[in-house]
Amino acid sequence: MKCSELLELCAAGRKRCHLVGTEAAGVVIGLDLEGRLFAVLNGEILNLVNPKAVLGTSNRDAYLNPGGDGLWPAPEGSCLGYEYASGRWRVPPGVSGARYWIKESTPAATTIRAEIDLINASSLGVPAAFERRVSLAATGNSLTMTVVESIEYLGARRLQREECLLAPWTLAQFDCGPGCEVVFPAVAPAGIWDLYDPSDDQRCLGNDHLWHTRTDGGKRYQIGINDTVEWIEYRDPRRDLVVRRSAERQPPMLAYIDIADRPPPEKPQTKWGTRFSVYSDPAGFMEIEAAGGSPMEMLPGQTMALMVQTVYSIGTQTRSRQVR
Repeated sequence: MKCSELLELCAAGRKRCHLVGTEAAGVVIGLDLEGRLFAVLNGEILNLVNPKAVLGTSNRDAYLNPGGDGLWPAPEGSCLGYEYASGRWRVPPGVSGARYWIKESTPAATTIRAEIDLINASSLGVPAAFERRVSLAATGNSLTMTVVESIEYLGARRLQREECLLAPWTLAQFDCGPGCEVVFPAVAPAGIWDLYDPSDDQRCLGNDHLWHTRTDGGKRYQIGINDTVEWIEYRDPRRDLVVRRSAERQPPMLAYIDIADRPPPEKPQTKWGTRFSVYSDPAGFMEIEAAGGSPMEMLPGQTMALMVQTVYSIGTQTRSRQVR
């Protein structure tokens, strides 16, 4: 999809949007699409775009995933997660219906903000404000997007870790298909774990000292990756597209948490603190994700922040060993 087509689609769906940079190299921010970011290079949108989400409205019975790059609260599941407040999985309506506003803007940087009240699976209300500070740098066939992802706790009382976990969690979505994969630096197998069914058959450790995991849409799976890994990289040979995502290391006061989609009766697992995650879906899309940390005690006015850098490159793909 071309950038101009996405802008026209937003107008048709009466969804506010904002362009940072240019229609040749920039980012379209969907202010009424969960604040999602859609990277543009050479006039083309690089992220997944779901036109039905742009034209329609999500509800409890049908969630319309906009695509792009979104900011969600972590964890997803468990008794402290934010997707099961109603008893079954749904995106919190505060997230899906958020109306972001522009706080600051220049030609190459924009900050957006929205107030989003959350409810976890234990029925605890957590008033919050989400903020995304986006800055860009474009050179030739490369676009670097740096985003400071922030969730500010607006509540009036202190919350202990046993009753509330809250961390910024950013998910960048892409179309995928045959030959697509994610690679990341070698780490012991114990540093990779499945958030759903076993997916060992989808990955291997290559001679290049990188893990290669298929994201070709052949199998639904999600893996968590520990904090010893510094980056993950999506490779799509169909478009000669490489997307590398890195995230700043969190300070000791913000601990990585279990972001998994666990049933609401379960407690989050303390041994699985996720820094990066990879999701592959048979519907033909995938996600490269980065997560921040949650404090031992959350204080009124406290902000959990994570700086994430995503570098999009076209025409620079290196041939690599695929998972057999």
